Amino acid sequence: MRTALVTGGSRGIGLAIVKELGRAGYRVALVATRGEEHYPGSREALKEAGVDYLWLYGDVGNGDDRKRIVREAVDGLGEIHVLVNNAGVAPKVRSDLLAMSEESFDDVLNTNTKSNMFLTQAVALQMMKQEVRGGKRGTIINISSCSAEVSSTSRGEYCVSKAGISMLTKLYADRLAPEQIYVYEIRPGVIRTDMTRGVEEKYTRMIESGVFPIARWGRPEDVAKAVRAFCSDDFCYTTGNYIDVDGGFHIRRL
Repeated sequence: MRTALVTGGSRGIGLAIVKELGRAGYRVALVATRGEEHYPGSREALKEAGVDYLWLYGDVGNGDDRKRIVREAVDGLGEIHVLVNNAGVAPKVRSDLLAMSEESFDDVLNTNTKSNMFLTQAVALQMMKQEVRGGKRGTIINISSCSAEVSSTSRGEYCVSKAGISMLTKLYADRLAPEQIYVYEIRPGVIRTDMTRGVEEKYTRMIESGVFPIARWGRPEDVAKAVRAFCSDDFCYTTGNYIDVDGGFHIRRL
């Protein structure tokens, strides 16, 4: 059985990824900030989907927690064939770029970018010990955002954090290709999750006004299906690639 480690897996995009990979036959270790008992709805959804999962918890922004998470994932799964770096936070308060606090910048970059760097490092070292299977030793997928390219001056720290993830994708793709570990990035656009709830009215107006060629809200499942595709053995001559899951928002139009 193939295995996967998914951070931020208790809700939203992460939960959809866990379910999608579970349906595809993976045993999945998901990482949440708290224990399984705090997420009864998610637990029920996973059981209804028939997912074989291992629930881990901790703060991916904390170095000791990251080491423990990888150790527990290996103990529980045996090997890690897929890592999905999905965990992320938005700034607690949206503020103008000229008013952004250092505390907010550090908080967002620590969770979104630093954790990605060092969790990937730890999992890559584990993957390098594994046998080649299906043409590779492992697959690493980073969930970034259209904000890696699109300016939002009221949440600059988020944009910077996601742009950093894009560069980490390139760096690790370059470094790990000789090890037959392939690295990809998915850039979601406007996806209906808890993170977008506070700006739902704004994005709905944008959708209705024709800003997005595919005129609907994105769903977590849209992102999860892209993850499953990259996890397959069909992309073994590609690495460092990204895909926009954004309803065509990335298209420049006159």
